[in-house]
Amino acid sequence: MPLRLAPPQADRFTSPPRNSLRRSSSERPGAASLPFVWRIFLVNAVLLVGATVALALSPATVGFPIAPPEAIVLTVGLIATLLANLLLVRRSFMPLERLTRLMRNVDLLSPGQRLDVTGPQEVRELGAVFNEMLARLEQERRESGTDALRAQEDERKRVAQELHDEVGQALTAVMLQIGRLAKKGPPELNDEFGEALETTRASLEDVRRIAKQLRPEALDDLGLIPALNALAAAFADRAGLRIRPRLAESLPPIGVDAELVVFRVAQESLTNVARHAQTSRVDLSLEGVGSDVVLCVRDYGRGLDGSTPGGGIRGMRERALLIGGSVTIVSAPNVGTKVTLAVPVNPD
Repeated sequence: MPLRLAPPQADRFTSPPRNSLRRSSSERPGAASLPFVWRIFLVNAVLLVGATVALALSPATVGFPIAPPEAIVLTVGLIATLLANLLLVRRSFMPLERLTRLMRNVDLLSPGQRLDVTGPQEVRELGAVFNEMLARLEQERRESGTDALRAQEDERKRVAQELHDEVGQALTAVMLQIGRLAKKGPPELNDEFGEALETTRASLEDVRRIAKQLRPEALDDLGLIPALNALAAAFADRAGLRIRPRLAESLPPIGVDAELVVFRVAQESLTNVARHAQTSRVDLSLEGVGSDVVLCVRDYGRGLDGSTPGGGIRGMRERALLIGGSVTIVSAPNVGTKVTLAVPVNPD
């Protein structure tokens, strides 16, 4: 009675049918379809009947008080019966043990996984209920995650707008005021006024940079490809990375939410390269592959250390799941890391 984990669906958030368990072609009605209670009863009944028949047909007799040879025969028979019972009962419960192992291996960050279970009726029913629970969890997680993502992006946009309009304008006014004071002040304070002006100008640039990171204006105004080009140029200037972009001129439609996820995954991947990879060489590509749009960020640094993925990597996977995509990370020591995001094309 084999048990196996069905392969995940092709990175889609389609809800599976309520009963996704398939019967094996070799499965036949019989003992395997009996309830566990009756199966265990039959196992023990067969053992007891066999022991009774063996005792009835054997020349062994038991008297009182029991003789040592008779005690040895009874002890050996009892041990043999218990071992046979253990083996048969364990075989009966083996489908449940395998089902338990399969349940432990299900990854909620890889949607579409379903248990393909064959065996006794109880095991099939338990697998069906577990598959239905997975479907509900994926649906609820997708809906709540999408709402959280949109709320987060709306808040980012609001904060970026306030930084640009309020703080940016205030710093610009301070710069103008310092410039006027420098013209009216004594010449010996020109150096101090110049330093204050440069400090204010640097603060204004930092505010603008943070605002752009919170909400990319190029993505809203120009589209995904120009936004990725601007992102690569910004990281090249700020982090000293030599980024080689290879972005397709035209791509099939993937939707506004998916474009934002592509941009965020590229941004997080480049941030990880700048912080941890210890390399300056990065390849950035975006192209259509079959029915998907695929983003790839590859560096040639030290690679991942094999520890538990951090919040950045988990965040990329979470974002990809919300749009029906998937993130794959391949890394090797001193070879580099390759982050691949596959996003399904919007059929509309």
